Amino acid sequence: MQSLCEAYQLGITIRNELKKADLVTAFENLDHSIDTIEDGYPAWHPAPLSFRAIILSFVFMKITGDSYAEFSRRLTRQPEVATILGFSRVPDESAFSRAWRNRFDDAAHEYVHAAAHFVVKEVHDRDISAPKVRPKAEIVDDTREDTDPVEDESFSQEKIIQTTRLARDHAYGHFDSGRASNASYEDTQFFELQTFMGMVRCGTSQGATRFQYRRGKEYGPHGDTHLRAVKQFGPEELVRGFNKTTDRLLSVIASKASFRRPVTAAIDITTIPYYGEVEEMPMVSGTKDRDGRAFKFATLSIIGQNIPLVLAVEPVRESSEWDENPSNQIHRTVRRLVRRAKEHVPIETVLCDREFDSIQVFQTLSNLDVNYLIPKRVSSSEREVLDQMDKDDQEVAVESASVHVESGSHPMRLLYVPSTSGDGTAVFATNLRVDPEEAESFCQRYSRRWQIESEYKSIKGDFLAKTSSKDYRVRLFYFVFAVLLYNIWRLTDFLLKAGVGGEMDYAPVLTAGECVELVASSLIPHD
Repeated sequence: MQSLCEAYQLGITIRNELKKADLVTAFENLDHSIDTIEDGYPAWHPAPLSFRAIILSFVFMKITGDSYAEFSRRLTRQPEVATILGFSRVPDESAFSRAWRNRFDDAAHEYVHAAAHFVVKEVHDRDISAPKVRPKAEIVDDTREDTDPVEDESFSQEKIIQTTRLARDHAYGHFDSGRASNASYEDTQFFELQTFMGMVRCGTSQGATRFQYRRGKEYGPHGDTHLRAVKQFGPEELVRGFNKTTDRLLSVIASKASFRRPVTAAIDITTIPYYGEVEEMPMVSGTKDRDGRAFKFATLSIIGQNIPLVLAVEPVRESSEWDENPSNQIHRTVRRLVRRAKEHVPIETVLCDREFDSIQVFQTLSNLDVNYLIPKRVSSSEREVLDQMDKDDQEVAVESASVHVESGSHPMRLLYVPSTSGDGTAVFATNLRVDPEEAESFCQRYSRRWQIESEYKSIKGDFLAKTSSKDYRVRLFYFVFAVLLYNIWRLTDFLLKAGVGGEMDYAPVLTAGECVELVASSLIPHD
């Protein structure tokens, strides 16, 4: 309420200034403090842009209807406006996009909308001359999505209770913090709070407050209590609990689905950005962006026409200039993922991206008795084949090769096929015998791997609770629970399709944003 009051006070101030000046001058004359909302970036985050300037910028954009690109161009054309708002340089559109998604919480989003929409309504209702202000109809009846929509659609209380109940009955029992039996809160209450936070996409402090409002102060733990409990879970215990939970969730649909037929799986690594100091942060790694830093997690997922589920999660620990980690042995990560996944379903083929192009990975997968299809980096030997194909006017070629490492050896094929992403030729490695006539169609199955990218987008955009914690135990706990909620959504979607005889394809009939009426009658026995 305090933040809303402050937002309306800001709106009133801008409205009063607009009665005697244009919009830019109105912002120039602002002497309005912003005290009731918190910067989503912690104090140690190297944020070069003033939080107050960012807030005022979004209020300005919501008043004018500017997109990020339009607003950035406005500041470039009128650098004095950037100075008025409090910027030392003109931010680009990506800076605004990141701030809206990562720097603002629910309170900040609500603050911006309340202040800006008040101004727009007042300008039109009071017939104030302000040509740069957007039409009132755009904020009253507008059904268009924001320029950079925030995937933060709140769930009704009924949906949240149903989801937490589903997760509690089929998942929570396999996670054990090892806390004393006489502790003030049971583990289940922390898991319910984590589920709530993931569903409403908020941080620990705000999530705990909102959860207490719904369930009662005596029921829900405080935010700092929640974080202390989360830190009791070691990485091995979390991975073990996830593995047992996955088995339990699959058993829920055992009567409606069969995984007796081998499935196609995809392995990939996703990143969660980190912005703090990296000293004594061994689980923080570098990214493809030279200056980027992130926590990394590897997953194995079912893809294709099966139920898209994450079957295994593995923390990734890499060597970096700021730690003493040994070089990352990616094949060991692959081995752990496949072994755990095979405890749940038989696996026929594994698809990986070019990051896994390694003879150790190839041999590991062969030793695990699974097929693989992995794009290869083009080295001098592949370049020679490509040059010869050009001379012979060939579009497809298959070359025999072999892998010899300490852990074993096996024959493999290098497949040269037309690239699906444009001109040129793509090169794939596989341990299957593939003839030139079937090479191109065989490699087309690699396109299924795009599903894992969509999966990561949903996990991180729909179910991952926000946190700025530097503690890796917190980061891993939050990611594992986001994956767990993703799996629950996908299983629920499957049951919806099964209940109406729908086609079992990849596209969900139930969006993650709506996330589940949860089909309590299908998954949870009636009281």
